[in-house]
Amino acid sequence: MNQIKIRPMTFDDINIIYRVFTKHKIQKSLDYITKCWEQNKSGERITLLAFYEGNFAGSLHLLTKSFYPYFEENSIPEINDFNVIPPFRKLGIGNALMDEIEKIAFERYGVVGIGVGLFESYGSAQRLYAKRGYIPDGRGLMYNQKPVSPGKEVCVDDDLNLYFTKKLYSL
Repeated sequence: MNQIKIRPMTFDDINIIYRVFTKHKIQKSLDYITKCWEQNKSGERITLLAFYEGNFAGSLHLLTKSFYPYFEENSIPEINDFNVIPPFRKLGIGNALMDEIEKIAFERYGVVGIGVGLFESYGSAQRLYAKRGYIPDGRGLMYNQKPVSPGKEVCVDDDLNLYFTKKLYSL
């Protein structure tokens, strides 16, 4: 674990994040990364970065105000935009980022939420959240943060999610 270092994002990280994401085909624009930094300064978002043996290896965000209505109405912060750079996967970086972001969320809110996509590329994340004790929020499938009713057809894409929560006492 001493090879992994987790710390908050700084202004100086913007270009390295962009460069590494672009190199590994993680689609994040420079404008988006800069906006994340601005939201860190305003308190809307907390971004943690992971470094493995000194190399940028991933990032994870905590939205202090979720766009998902149930989380927003209940003041549940949302873990968001979780990325581990492909060559650094399976080294414990994802769990290290989750450990740190959960500490922050539990200290401030006592609860944290997360949404996860439903197709194969989200499989690792789905298993990770289940192993970490996240449970479905009981509101069913959401498309663009709106409930999917029985019989309705939706596109299976990044906007089709199931949301989960974890409370401090479930550690």
